[in-house]
Amino acid sequence: MERIGLYPGTFDPITYGHLDIIRRGLKLVDKLVIGVATNPSKDPLFSLDERVTMVRAETAELAQSLGVDISVMPFDELLMSFAEKIGASIIVRGLRAVSDFEYEFQMAGMNAFLNPEVETVFLMADAKYQPIASKLVKEIATYGGNIDGFIPKRVAHAVRAQMAYKRQHKSD
Repeated sequence: MERIGLYPGTFDPITYGHLDIIRRGLKLVDKLVIGVATNPSKDPLFSLDERVTMVRAETAELAQSLGVDISVMPFDELLMSFAEKIGASIIVRGLRAVSDFEYEFQMAGMNAFLNPEVETVFLMADAKYQPIASKLVKEIATYGGNIDGFIPKRVAHAVRAQMAYKRQHKSD
């Protein structure tokens, strides 16, 4: 039986930390679906389609080089409903700090209540990626700081372009 894993997130933008969790999560499953969530409460910098496109671009080479099956799919529904729809038996979540664990632990408990057949697996972020958060990357970019060490080159270019566009249209 094929083990399908689901790594959900908003990926706004995708970071080296996300890619680390994807790379390591692939060791646990036969196929990994990266679920890009709408999550309007986070006021995303990029549209859902833009985020899906970025995640696909950044994971395509990884999938090819490792010879693994990675799919990137948008979703706008309850996580467990999406997991059931794609046949996932594992939810992959990354942890950076203790504060992440408290929230993720609560979510895992709720998800287990909704579907006890789907396990949540926590992967600790590599130490060099622990401080990286999409929210902080966007904040640094807002003030013109260097974001190159946190996100892939193509993504950094897109973030800078989006920030420039926002600045230009904010003054209109």
